[in-house]
Amino acid sequence: METVVLLPSLGRPASDFDVLCEALQVAGFNTLALDPPHSLPGEPTLHDLAEYVITSIDTAQIGSFHLVGHAFGNRLARMVTTDYPDRVKTLTLLAAGGYVEMQRDIFQSLVACYDETLSDEMHMHHVSRAFFAEGNDPTVWREGWMPDVMRLQTAALSRVDRTEWWDAVAPRVLVFQALQDVIAPVGNGQKYASDHPAITTLVDIDGAGHAMLPEQPEAISAALISFLTQSAK
Repeated sequence: METVVLLPSLGRPASDFDVLCEALQVAGFNTLALDPPHSLPGEPTLHDLAEYVITSIDTAQIGSFHLVGHAFGNRLARMVTTDYPDRVKTLTLLAAGGYVEMQRDIFQSLVACYDETLSDEMHMHHVSRAFFAEGNDPTVWREGWMPDVMRLQTAALSRVDRTEWWDAVAPRVLVFQALQDVIAPVGNGQKYASDHPAITTLVDIDGAGHAMLPEQPEAISAALISFLTQSAK
């Protein structure tokens, strides 16, 4: 049975993938959604987080795998693919930011999502503004924010240059670009796809922001299962 490894967004839990994992399992895939570490020794870099991922996969006695990364997890997934290319069968990037920058006010809302001193009303205002397309329900992400994990991941990312992970390639790559994503604007997914046209499939997801997974679960599940099924042939 083919295994799909899934890496969640910045300071977010693996449970964000619950609906997607259920769909993948129904389609005949094994899934391993990994919670991020809350601490690592020293001053870890994105390479160290990639090693943590591989150690977790090894512990589960999995050899090669399909890799899915959402938001920050897409950067980590690219680092894993760069450092351990022989292990990754396919690479799927959801909300693949890191090149075209977000606007400053959106960045401020992103940071505010991890501020535990905010009222629930103000917190949900920032979650909605940064992560969800207009009209979608942000309350599904009321919980799950981990400030300590966010700080660890942000620091680890800052200790590597973007060139160390941005152009990671696998035999086949699927890029999901949410059309209303204000954290990872559409130019991000378009750039990766245009830089690697021979291996990349770009799927636009309308009616979704940076959260994507709770906003358009059926569209994402269907496209990912089709991609993985074709890749497994």
